[in-house]
Amino acid sequence: MTEAKSIQLQQLVPPTLNVIIAHAEELTRLDQAIGDGDHGINMKRGAEKILQELPAICDKPAGEALKAMGMALVMSVGGASGPLFGTLLMEMGKSLGARAMDKDILAECFAAGVEAVKKRGRSDVEQKTMLDVLVPALEVLQGKETGTELYTRLKETVAASETRTIAMKALKGRASYLGERSIGHMDPGARSCGLAIREICNVLEDAQNE
Repeated sequence: MTEAKSIQLQQLVPPTLNVIIAHAEELTRLDQAIGDGDHGINMKRGAEKILQELPAICDKPAGEALKAMGMALVMSVGGASGPLFGTLLMEMGKSLGARAMDKDILAECFAAGVEAVKKRGRSDVEQKTMLDVLVPALEVLQGKETGTELYTRLKETVAASETRTIAMKALKGRASYLGERSIGHMDPGARSCGLAIREICNVLEDAQNE
């Protein structure tokens, strides 16, 4: 792995994971309202596991690094979150392979990851899940915007998508057992995705402006 790729991973991954860790209590509160109440705890555990293994992960090519991070989540995160978030990263890594990353390839890999999450969770958009943020983000990534315009559009889209889940009735997962009572609460998985995507955009935007 080249030094540039290693530095890129080291710059991108820790801030993103640290945002998840910093919001663990919020994510737990969201999950207490409509789920098992452990989403924040589980996501924090997974983030800390990746941070612990990051030096070794950063020595791998980007595709293998994504797969390694996904596997760390699967092995350390309980509930549905580990398999779903882990599947997203592992499938992205598998799709990327040994290719160099650019916007079009990222969109292709992200699409593969999102499709894998749909299959793993047997779910789709409008069901009050992480897909209600991932799919709109993918649509933006597949568009024509680049650079700052892309980052701004992504951040606006995921923020709006998180909020939209509040009015949704949950049709998948533990929250679906609540039926109409799931309405009025933000989906914690969607919130986790929004936090991560916004932080990734912030880091990339800052690096672009340096």
